[in-house]
Amino acid sequence: MHPLPPEVRELLCVRLDTMGDVLMTGPALRALRGAAPDRRVTLLTSEPGAGVAALMPEVDETIVYEAPWLKRKRTSDADGDRQMIAALRERAFDAAVIFTVYTQSPLPAALLCHLAGVPLRGAHCRENPYGLLSHWVAEREPNHTVRHEVRRQLDLAAALGARTRDERLAVALPESAHARAADALSKAGVDPDAPWAVVHPGATAASRRYPEDRWALACRALADEHGLRLVFTGDSAEVEAAERVRRLAGDPGPSLAGRLSLAELAALLEAAPLLLAGNTGPVHLAAAVGTPVVDVYALTNPQHAPWMVPSRVLYQDVPCRWCYSSVCLEGHHRCLLDVTPEQIVTAALGLMAGRPQPQVVLPPVPAAWEARPPRDSGREAARRG
Repeated sequence: MHPLPPEVRELLCVRLDTMGDVLMTGPALRALRGAAPDRRVTLLTSEPGAGVAALMPEVDETIVYEAPWLKRKRTSDADGDRQMIAALRERAFDAAVIFTVYTQSPLPAALLCHLAGVPLRGAHCRENPYGLLSHWVAEREPNHTVRHEVRRQLDLAAALGARTRDERLAVALPESAHARAADALSKAGVDPDAPWAVVHPGATAASRRYPEDRWALACRALADEHGLRLVFTGDSAEVEAAERVRRLAGDPGPSLAGRLSLAELAALLEAAPLLLAGNTGPVHLAAAVGTPVVDVYALTNPQHAPWMVPSRVLYQDVPCRWCYSSVCLEGHHRCLLDVTPEQIVTAALGLMAGRPQPQVVLPPVPAAWEARPPRDSGREAARRG
């Protein structure tokens, strides 16, 4: 395959997923941006993706697009798609690189870029894309290999002739974010020089949420038995959940849930000695600022463990692993429920003490994997009645 030519100055990168996925694409964007002098990277992404992209030094500009082929709440009206094609055509991009997880097809985005007149289009693709991709990287996941999401996207960039020596996640935070995070800690009565940690108990998908009562048991033990002050975080939809965990834990510290911008959350995590969370976006934000993570990891997707940061990934292997589902289809939630609060406490204390941690090794993906329709849609609809 030929690399993208150095004449590509205006590069459109497409990553239509959410915050964590965009962050994990950052090193690949860095490689592509640095592969030619004066190259600019414009990121076509979702609204949540655009929020974190504003903090990423690899991204020069963002365009928000709620694609109808991703799990989004939007109408089937095609006017918005026609408007996006026209807007992209007006920008006259030299090339497009489409980033996907291996369960997604790049072809809808490739067609969008083709209709917008973008002459070069590169992506991983399982089926023969014919003329929709000028740079086709054959899809090998998961039947032949499974890579971390960061590595997958770095490999795509490398196939297009772009590499970077710095493979870390990164965000660039304004000084005002650091100041506001420090002020929030001070007003909440948290001494940053005393032992403390951040707890982010929420997650967008029910299948990735560790039970609140078990989070509370771990938090109570860390506070009462080991003297940690805990700061609870969450987005505006997670305020009540964070408060419930805080109360159940016996008030081991304040909740800042719903009170911080994304940049302020990143600054808070940068100041924190440790983050305790499930596999959710703030884990990757913590990795981007170099903060160790205890990740209570639901076995829904195999590619999203903390990247290049000290971490403990806690889970229970189950036969139904890698369900890609937003709800537990088996109803037992064992991949999370069989993780004990004591394991969380031990992992947290080990990371805070700087003890060597085991390498993250997740269970394998079955060799007979094949693309499937969303398994949770029917049952979830039935549960909603």
